[in-house]
Amino acid sequence: MEFALTTAASIAELLELTARKLHSRGHACGMFPAQWAALRYFSRAPEALRTASELARFQGLANGPVSRTVRTLVQKGLLAKAAEQPKGRAELLALTETGRTLLEGDPTLELKAALTDLPETDRRSLARTLELLAARLG
Repeated sequence: MEFALTTAASIAELLELTARKLHSRGHACGMFPAQWAALRYFSRAPEALRTASELARFQGLANGPVSRTVRTLVQKGLLAKAAEQPKGRAELLALTETGRTLLEGDPTLELKAALTDLPETDRRSLARTLELLAARLG
């Protein structure tokens, strides 16, 4: 099927196709896309923000579903309570060695490689566009 690639409709379809392909890859290794997203968050977030509540805030989601995802990751041995816990209610979490190893096969690595191959100006343009779209849909 041939598209007029600059129409809003054709761009929306290409973006949806890309999102579907990424979502499909997110079911790798017995994981769900939300679980991969959570693992990525805990691998990169500053230590003080490695809580289920901060993950929910970061993702713009309700605490309940995010807490279930975190609980599942703990049960799978991919996350654990951090060795040092602050005073208060929030429980800091940390990736386990198994979680770190699993992230080496993160399904988004293929996308990262494809983006790396793009010229810097294209990556910047894409980043700005995606930020605008996320804000408008937010």
